[in-house]
Amino acid sequence: MFDLRPVGYVIGLLVAALGLTMFLPMLVDIAEGRGHWPAFAASALLSMTVGGLVALSCRNGLREGLSIQQTFLLTTGVWLMLPIFGALPFILGETDARWVDAFFEAMSGMTTTGSTVFSGLDDMPKGILLWRGILQWLGGVGIIVVAMVFLPELRVGGMQIFRSEAFDTMGKILPRASAIASQISVIYVGLTLACAASYIVLGMNAFDATVHALTTVSTGGFSNYDASFGTFSGPAEYVASFFMILAALPFVRYVQMLNGHSTALFGDAQVRGFLMVIGVLVVITTAVLTTIFPHHWEQSFREALFNITSIISGTGYASVDYMNWGGFLIAIFFFIGLVGGCAGSTACSVKIFRYQILIASVKSQIRRIHSPHGVFTPRYDGRVIDEDVLNSVMSFFVFFVVSVGVLAVALGLTGLDFTTSVSGAATALANIGPGLGDKIGPAGNFAGLNDTAKWLLAAGMLIGRLELMAVYAILTVNFWRA
Repeated sequence: MFDLRPVGYVIGLLVAALGLTMFLPMLVDIAEGRGHWPAFAASALLSMTVGGLVALSCRNGLREGLSIQQTFLLTTGVWLMLPIFGALPFILGETDARWVDAFFEAMSGMTTTGSTVFSGLDDMPKGILLWRGILQWLGGVGIIVVAMVFLPELRVGGMQIFRSEAFDTMGKILPRASAIASQISVIYVGLTLACAASYIVLGMNAFDATVHALTTVSTGGFSNYDASFGTFSGPAEYVASFFMILAALPFVRYVQMLNGHSTALFGDAQVRGFLMVIGVLVVITTAVLTTIFPHHWEQSFREALFNITSIISGTGYASVDYMNWGGFLIAIFFFIGLVGGCAGSTACSVKIFRYQILIASVKSQIRRIHSPHGVFTPRYDGRVIDEDVLNSVMSFFVFFVVSVGVLAVALGLTGLDFTTSVSGAATALANIGPGLGDKIGPAGNFAGLNDTAKWLLAAGMLIGRLELMAVYAILTVNFWRA
């Protein structure tokens, strides 16, 4: 059996670091005077103690690098253990949440899914609301690092196509992964501060602006209000849309732009494709809405832009109940949630580059049918797509569709109706947030679901956030025999 100490060391350090961040909402609660702060103090001390002891006990197993098996375990273990400890403030505090609800909320936060089981957010302690935002913010920056460092090396879902872009093409400018990660962190913090400042300028109070900035830039979607972003209907929707789009673009391109490559962002095929898809969908949605609500062009455009951007980026904010917009737009909202943003961003779901590779492969195959003796090679962004990348992407699509089907059937067996089961499975695996229907749609939440369904959905969030293969791999017998 391979050595688990390096994995335990990293996870222990991250759990201890998570405990440190709990002091921030504790201070907010002390200032508010709600008396919830002992829950954060106890959770912080427990997390720091357990994480510190695990890290110390595994420290003698440190090596220069991790094996493939250790890397798979690390990526899955981090996203499993952090929600477990992140759930402690929900269990010990004023929310008095049951374990299943606390874990669901923490997993939804860390995976930036945005589905919630909490009601009465308007009157909830500010410390709890800030903690929900912090969980999503940490999960957002964490998944960027995972998508750039681990998934390409693990050859997950075609991500290996970005392995050279993240590091090799940086040349001597940023030769180490740690240097890139540090610059990404600076950019991430900068976007968050800019987003918060913009919200404040438009009239949000400092607390709401801070929490919503955390959940906007992380494309998480947790809000401080049951009405979600509908509480701030107006110009704030344009600001949120702008920062959701920025957060759904590849952060490595921002790093390259900071280091002199001015055309890096818009020279990326997936960036152009993502923006084009948003533009087309917003035009279509606006046109439909203006037929439903005549003489409200600006409102129709604003609500179309905001809600389309929110769902396609996987943020999950809702400014209106789009279930009232008719069957055509409801179908659009279901399917765009399965598109997602760019690789190497905080966005989730399938990702736009996989669709581009799929389309390139289909085009190449059609040309072969037309000209059997011709040689046609699928290309992505001007480069030939390797066979292993094509196979990896096709495997991802198959596994994703099968996973949605299996999870939907499992949810149906717990007693949920068809719409809730299918949209719940899709929103969990794609980390979108709201589903469809009266129960889990934009006007509802997941509190009314049975406990088994909540556990299944939490598992789906984990699997979807790590892009399926990273989790499925450790469930095979050959993985443990290697």
